[in-house]
Order: sequence, then C-alpha cells, then structure tokens
Amino acid sequence: MNKIGLIAIFVICLIAIAAIFSFINFQKPGSEIQTKTIKLADDTNATAESVNSLVDSLNDFSFNFYQQIKSNEDGNIFFSPYSIFVALSMAYEGARGNTASEMQNVLNILQNDSVTLGTFGKIYNLLNQNQSGYKISTANAFWANQDYRFLPEYLSLLENFYIAEAHELDFANNEDAAETINNWIEEQTQDKIKDMISSDMLSELTKLVLTNAIYFKGLWANPFNPDNTYETNFELTSGDNVKVNMMKSDSENSVFNYTDTDDLQILELQYSGNNLSMIIVLPKENNISIAESAINVNNLANWRNDFYGQEINVEIPKFKFEKKYNLNDLLQEMGIVDAFSPGSADFSGMDGTNNLFISKVLHQSFIDVNEEGTEAAAATAVIVELTAIPEQKEFKADHPFVFLIQHKVTGALLFMGEVINPME
Repeated sequence: MNKIGLIAIFVICLIAIAAIFSFINFQKPGSEIQTKTIKLADDTNATAESVNSLVDSLNDFSFNFYQQIKSNEDGNIFFSPYSIFVALSMAYEGARGNTASEMQNVLNILQNDSVTLGTFGKIYNLLNQNQSGYKISTANAFWANQDYRFLPEYLSLLENFYIAEAHELDFANNEDAAETINNWIEEQTQDKIKDMISSDMLSELTKLVLTNAIYFKGLWANPFNPDNTYETNFELTSGDNVKVNMMKSDSENSVFNYTDTDDLQILELQYSGNNLSMIIVLPKENNISIAESAINVNNLANWRNDFYGQEINVEIPKFKFEKKYNLNDLLQEMGIVDAFSPGSADFSGMDGTNNLFISKVLHQSFIDVNEEGTEAAAATAVIVELTAIPEQKEFKADHPFVFLIQHKVTGALLFMGEVINPME
C-alpha cells in the first residue's frame, strides 16, 4: 500500500474517533451511555410495601426536620433529607439501648432488620439505575481510624446494604484526613460541595466518619426560554423588594399539574423523563408561614391526588445558593440526645464498647435553578469520636512510704508507721 493510501486510512480513523467523541459529549444529562458499572446493594428482602413504608418514614423525617430547621434559621433553607436520613441510619445501625430508642423515634425505622436493610438497598438501586433525561448519583462511605477495631458485622452491614465504601485513615494526621474525605465528597457531588470538613473537627479521638453524598441534574420537560427571562421585583417578607431574574413559560408549553386551596397555589414542574418533579407551594398572600404550616405528609398526598393539567402562565425566579449546617442542636431538639453525650451514648453495635459518641453531624447543600433545569448536590457527615476517658491515676508503692491506721468513726490514729524496706 502506498503512502497516500496509508494517509487516507489514518484520516478516516481520526474522523471516526472524532465522531464518537462528539456523540458522547452532546448527550443530554442522564441519557448518556453509562460506562461505569454501578455496584448494586443487597435488596433481597425488599418488597413494594417495605419501600412504601421506608419512604413514609423518610418523608415524615423530612417534614419534621423542615419544621425544626425553619424555626432555627433565617433566610433561605435548602437540605437533602435523604442524605441526612441515610447518614443517620448508618450510625443508628450501630446504636444500642436508649441511644437506639431515641434514634428510632426520630427515624421511625427498625434496626438491623433484614427487610429494612434490603429496602435501603432497593431504594439505592432504584435511584442509581435506569435514568433518562436526568442524572442522580448517591454514594456512601465510612472512614475508620486505621488502628481502631470495629465489629466486622457492623462494617459488613454498611458495605452490603448501604454500598458504603470502606476506607482507613490516620485521624491524628487531621489535615490529610480532612482533605481525603473532602476530596471524596467533591468528586461525588461534581465539585459542588467543597471543604465540608475542617481539619480541627478531626483528631486522634476520631474513630469513624460516616458520609453520604447525593448529586442531581435534571432538565425541565418544558424548558423556560431564556429570551422570556426578565428583571423584576421580588417582595420579601418584610415588604421590601429586591431585583430578580424572573423566568416565564412559553404560551405553547403552558400546561402544568396544578391545584390550589383557599390560601395556597401548588404547582408541579416535571423534569425530562417524568420520573422527577419539583413541587412549588406558593401562598396567595405574602405570608410564608401559611405555606410552612401546611407542609406535611398528608397535605402532600392530597395535593398530588388533586393535581390536574391546567393551562397556566408560570413565572419563577432563577436562584442559586449554598447552605452549610451543623445539625447537632437540631437533632437533639428532635429527640436524638444520648448519641451526642459522652458517657451516655451507646454505640456498642459498632465496636462492642460504650466508648463512642457522635461529636458532629454536618450537612452542606447546593442548588441552581435556571431556564434549562436544576442542578443540586448535598452531603452529610457523621463524625464519631472516642469518649475522652480521664487518664487513670497510678499509685505504685515501689519506694519508702509512711502509713497510718485510723479509727474512722472517731478519726483517732491507732497506728502509724514508715516502710523503708518491706523485706526486712
């Protein structure tokens, strides 16, 4: 074959490779061919009823947590109840006694139960598979102190049902340990959650960190036309106004699931693929407390049942913000108390001792809502420490000493002596 023929073949190969990469790069989020094999959780004992039950518990927790956080926070609120629920559940699996009872009251799930564990696995599998038009990825990991022994059955449970990656760290080297965990969180959240754990949160007393990360990116089923976006006023609860970029639906894409009550308008915005949606609860008057008080499991179910396709002009603002929370106080107010108390916490299901307690529960979140769709990410970390056991005093009489024998009732000294050589 002559040189011209070889060059032609080479050019054809380059064009083919370029075409392949062009095809891959222009796929919509969630519709790309998955090249990474997802490890599936053990969902053997899950049933449709158990999935519904666990989701009910998650949603109850979600609304209870929302009611708690809004009473403690000013301004925007954003969190992933799924992330917090899963991270706490991983800790709960190792709790015992009253610590477990308190956590069960808040999470409302059975511990070390084959059906519940299988159902966690089932929901993990459902979230991470069969995506079309959107992308969701969830991941769990545990970071154990390299010199600390945890019960094999506890670690096995985390790996099999929560698909928690196993890692060992030297927490005494707290800067490197924090960087390692933060890098994992950043990777799992597409770099949206950064620097979540500071090095001063870790020390030689840190024995375990449990982490959950979740990332979502979805396109609207009916995207907003950027040409329709305009600047307008947004009225705050104080009555003051701020300027926002308001998105506006096209007239030809104006049918949305909708319902209302005397005080509220409830709108559903579908994401591409129709497996996910955003529900917006808007008070008819500028009084957010009306919406806050209406948010609960029963009302959500009623609104879903009452949705009907309505031709409606939709206008919502673009928004993008991040939030970072230390959840210790919030969770204690909800009823998880002993878990945070050295000496009272019982996580003997983790290591066979009563020496561990939760020092911090951290949560960080990010959301970006624009004309194309929504990108959101969140991560939760549960930091478990060893109770700082007071150094035991040592009394070793290996040198001369004085001794007294007293009558305790009267305090009278009956005998007194000095030992110079016990063998004389």
